[in-house]
Amino acid sequence: MSFTIFRTDELDWHPRREGDPRLAAELSDSMTRSRANLYRYPPGVVGRRHIDPVQEEVFVVLDGTLTIHMGEGDAPERHELERGSVLVVQPGTALQLSNRHDDELRLFVYGAPPERGETTFLPTFDES
Repeated sequence: MSFTIFRTDELDWHPRREGDPRLAAELSDSMTRSRANLYRYPPGVVGRRHIDPVQEEVFVVLDGTLTIHMGEGDAPERHELERGSVLVVQPGTALQLSNRHDDELRLFVYGAPPERGETTFLPTFDES
C-alpha cells in the first residue's frame, strides 16, 4: 500500500512561473495516473487562456469565487463558481480562470491522463 498525505500547514507554495502572482502547491509528484495541484489566486488575478488537447480537468473551488470563461471567439461563456462548486472540462475546451472578486480564490485542480499535450495559449479575454 502506498499513499501520500498533504497537510495544509506543510504545503510548499510557489509562483507558477517567474512574475506570476498565482501560487501553486504541486501534488503531482506523488501521483502515477493523473496530475493535481492546489492554487491560490489573489484578488484581480487572471490566468492564461488556453486549450489542453489531452487532459480532462476537474476544478474544485475550495474558497472564494472562480470566474471562468469557456469557449473560443470574442464572447466566451462566463460562469461564476462559488465555494464547493465542481467543474469538469473536457479536453479541447478553451478556458481562462480568474479571480474577479475581493477575497483570495483557492482551487484544487485535477487532470487525467498525466501526460501534457501541446497546450495552445490564446489571447487573454478582457471583459472591460
